[in-house]
Amino acid sequence: MSPRSIGVVMNGVTGRMGYRQHLVRSVLAINEQGGVALADGSRITLKPVLVGRNPEKLAKIAADHGIADWTTDLDAALADDDNLIYFDTQVTQARVKAVLKAVEAGKHIYAEKPTAETFSDALALAEAATAKGVKNGVVQDKLFLPGLLKLKRLIDGGFFGRILSVRGEFGYWVFEGDWQAAQRPSWNYRAEDGGGIVLDMFPHWAYVLENLFGRIRSVYAQAVTHVPERVDERGMTYPATADDAAYGVFELEGGIIAQINSSWNVRVNRDELVEFQVDGTHGSAVAGLRNCRVQHRATTPKPVWNPDLPATARFRDDWQEVPDNAEFDNGFKIQWEMFIRHVVEDAPFPYDFVSGARGVRIAELGLRSSAEGLRLPVEP
Repeated sequence: MSPRSIGVVMNGVTGRMGYRQHLVRSVLAINEQGGVALADGSRITLKPVLVGRNPEKLAKIAADHGIADWTTDLDAALADDDNLIYFDTQVTQARVKAVLKAVEAGKHIYAEKPTAETFSDALALAEAATAKGVKNGVVQDKLFLPGLLKLKRLIDGGFFGRILSVRGEFGYWVFEGDWQAAQRPSWNYRAEDGGGIVLDMFPHWAYVLENLFGRIRSVYAQAVTHVPERVDERGMTYPATADDAAYGVFELEGGIIAQINSSWNVRVNRDELVEFQVDGTHGSAVAGLRNCRVQHRATTPKPVWNPDLPATARFRDDWQEVPDNAEFDNGFKIQWEMFIRHVVEDAPFPYDFVSGARGVRIAELGLRSSAEGLRLPVEP
């Protein structure tokens, strides 16, 4: 049976994430494997239509990968009936307007997070998509990281007993751009352009916490701008008006307390760029991007606090690696395949615009909590 092809309008693939993770490692990788396998044994391949503002960049990407269709005219791409899906990985500020155009055109929509800068706009997107009857989804890639999949396996197997707390550490040093080039675009550090680590990362933490441990019931956060000036891509110094670090405490249903530090101003002294420690009555685990280590209560040592003597125990040696027990594919690609099945054969896809809006709400509450110095409840 020959694969059937559907058109996918991809807006924003000239950016690093859109190009590498979504175009190359997801859409093109799906085609290289012969398409997405459906329940009836047939397959779906994807015909990417590249959209953006820079024709030179689009033309180069298309030529490099043998892609026939690219355009700077979003309206024209959306008017083509062969294009069933619209994907948006633009800067956040541009997303709402473009997604609403795609909704009006009757396209099924898959979008990067955050789906909007404000909760009201994110909820409006969800309501518009529902009213139009189009399928919709938001990228929640970290759920498919090998380290978090192992952590989910431990939770499902009852390893932790009653989970007490979660501690997360995320970040790395992003150079200021003067004596070494910054690893992130300058708009990330301008609030007026939709930048800020809270809006970028709190939606991630919201879906990770919700899917692994439970819904968030309250938020307390301190958002700060540690580096007040940076140097942009043209070598010009500019004021950093967006938060570049955030320290959050989230109360989850069931009484679990999660503390997550997010920073672009931290030098890494851990095994991976993000790590979560989960402590429960029966055991603990530390999960990163790929690896996960555990310590059961039966093998937990009994330290005694004595500042007068040097510590001789190597505490990390008392932890065990969780085996893979499976082959882990690229998380972005896995979710793309899930969304394609959702569109074509109505397979389940829980990561919709409503779940994306919940993440934006947590970011919005985080910024408000920081401004007001209050712990804020999350309304049901």
